[in-house]
Amino acid sequence: MNLIIKLLLSAIIVFVLSYLVPGVTITSLTGALMVAVVLSLLNTFLKPILVFLTIPVTLFTLGLFLLVINAIIILICDYFIDEFRVDGFLTALIFSVLLSISQSVLNKIFVSED
Repeated sequence: MNLIIKLLLSAIIVFVLSYLVPGVTITSLTGALMVAVVLSLLNTFLKPILVFLTIPVTLFTLGLFLLVINAIIILICDYFIDEFRVDGFLTALIFSVLLSISQSVLNKIFVSED
C-alpha cells in the first residue's frame, strides 16, 4: 500500500513541478504516473550502479556528484517517456533537486512507516 501511495505522490509532484520549472513539460497525469514508475525503477536498478562506478568522484566532491547522477536519471527518464520533456541538464538538475525535496517532505507526511 505504501508503494502505491509513494507512486501517486510522485506522479502528483512531477505534474505540479512541470508547471513550476521552466523547461519541463508533461502532457498528462497518465504521463506523470509513467514518469513516477520509470523513475522508481531507474532509482532502484540503475542508480546504485552509477553510484558505485562514481565513488571516487563522489568522495572528491563531498557527495555533490550525487546531484549530477540524479539529473542523469531524469534525462534517461526523458528519453524513455514521450509525454515527458526536459530541455537540458541544468533544468534536469533543478527538477531533480525539487523533486527529491518534495518527495521527502510529502512521504514524511503521508506514508506510514510500518
